[in-house]
Amino acid sequence: YQRGDQLGHFLAWVSLVPVFISLGGFASHFYFRRELQGMFFGLGLLISHFINELIKKSVQQARPEACALLEMCDSHVTTKWAALFLPWSSAVLTMYSRVYLGYHTVAQVFAGAALGTFLVGVWFWLVNSKLFCYFPLIEESALGRFFYVKDTSHISDVLKFEYDNARAAREGMAARKVMASKNS
Repeated sequence: YQRGDQLGHFLAWVSLVPVFISLGGFASHFYFRRELQGMFFGLGLLISHFINELIKKSVQQARPEACALLEMCDSHVTTKWAALFLPWSSAVLTMYSRVYLGYHTVAQVFAGAALGTFLVGVWFWLVNSKLFCYFPLIEESALGRFFYVKDTSHISDVLKFEYDNARAAREGMAARKVMASKNS
């Protein structure tokens, strides 16, 4: 963005939201939740990123002139991840920011969005119709047990399941404390 352009400054931060979510959000989700669905989602993002880079290097379409004028564009680098992570309003705002800041043309943004949507659909279908049957094997493997990897895909309401189990565990602990105090 050009110095003094407040909208450009705001949109520069917006265009980085997908990066922040990818690094912080997924790293903490993997660490604390260790759910296979989330792990496969992250794997799909990595695969999508490599496909995007391969296409960019193959097509090598030039960036808009505004990008070169700002002297801050690495050739063929993009952040179109918002369409995968955030509500559509954030995706549209990110797409707008890429064009406004001169990093991409409208055609490049729509091509990236179309490719991303296609890859999401294919990966979702692949994980949920072909790979999910391997989740119990992954969960029971030595690495799965070592890293406490879990498969919650068979639980219809994970939030309620965890809530009920946390309450039952607390009630069980309270009952054991009562029994221990009666025995002493």
